Parts: sequence; C-alpha cells; structure tokens
Amino acid sequence: MSLSDLIVKVTDLIEPVIESLGIELDELEFKRMKGKALLRVFIDRKGGVTIDDCERVSREIEAVLDVEDPIPYSYVLEVSSPGLDRPLRKPEDFRKYSGSRARVITIDPIEKQNFFVGQIVEAGDSDIRILLQKDRTITIPYENISKARLEVEV
Repeated sequence: MSLSDLIVKVTDLIEPVIESLGIELDELEFKRMKGKALLRVFIDRKGGVTIDDCERVSREIEAVLDVEDPIPYSYVLEVSSPGLDRPLRKPEDFRKYSGSRARVITIDPIEKQNFFVGQIVEAGDSDIRILLQKDRTITIPYENISKARLEVEV
C-alpha cells in the first residue's frame, strides 16, 4: 500500500470519529523513519482546541486504529492543534480566515515580489485578494501560492 493510500484509509477511518466529537480534522501527516513512524493529526474547531480535546480525540482514534489496524508497522500517534500561525492550504482555509492577517509566499513573483503580508479581504474559487500596507490590494492565484500561514497579531 502506498503512503498516499494509507493516508486516505486512515483519514476515512478517523474523520467520522473526530467529527462526532464536534471537532474538525484539519490535517493528517504520516512520516516514516528508521524502524518507526509518526502519525500526526491536527484538529481544529471554532473557538480553538484545548489539551482536553487533543487527549479525547487521541483516545478515540487510537481505539479505532487498534481495532481496524490499517498501519502495518509500529507508529506513534500525536494529536495537536494547527497553532495560531496555522497553514492555509485550501480555498476553504482562506475563506474561513477572511479578515485575518496572513503571510503568503508565491512561486512566481507578483509585482517583483514573492513575499506578502496583509489582511485577507476576499477568497474566491481561483484566487485571494490581500490588503497590504498603504491601502494597496494584491490578487494572488491559488496555483501561484507556495506557502501561506496566518500571521500572529500581537
């Protein structure tokens, strides 16, 4: 079984369990290392995630994975929040955090720049608009985004 097939299988098993707890599966990472593997599950919900949420989700998905046994080798399970500077990967992420500050790195330069920090003012189906300093707005197509994260405001 390929790594991507394994991720799909594990996601299909644990996502309903997480959702039944009123929590959202944000991302699932699976990394193989020498003799071990790490299954990292990022969860989120409106108002944020607590340590108790992480513990509860960990116990519930651990029970499902023990019964179904989809991972054919030993692994460590880690459940956590994506954090305040969470990555933005999909159009839904940008829509969800519309109005928030983000930093975006592009693949190809836009107006001779690859790094932008500003407020997400619109997240459409094909691009986002970010309000930069001095009331300047820039449009970035999703396919040109290399990396994007929420910017922690202090």
